[in-house]
Amino acid sequence: MKTNKSFAKRLKVTKRGKLLARKTGQNHFNAKENNSQKLAKGRSGEFHMTNKERSRFLVNM
Repeated sequence: MKTNKSFAKRLKVTKRGKLLARKTGQNHFNAKENNSQKLAKGRSGEFHMTNKERSRFLVNM
C-alpha cells in the first residue's frame, strides 16, 4: 500500500513519533482576531490518529 502523499505533506513527525498538524481556521478572517489568538494560530498542535489510520495513510513515514 502506498503512502497518501497529500495527507502526509500536512503532517510533521517528531523524533519520538508524535504527529504535528496545523490547526484549523487559519486561512482568512484573521484581522478581527486579537494578538494572542493570532500567535496561537501560528503554533502547530498535536494530531491524534489511531494505529489503523496510521497504517492506512502513513505507510512509509
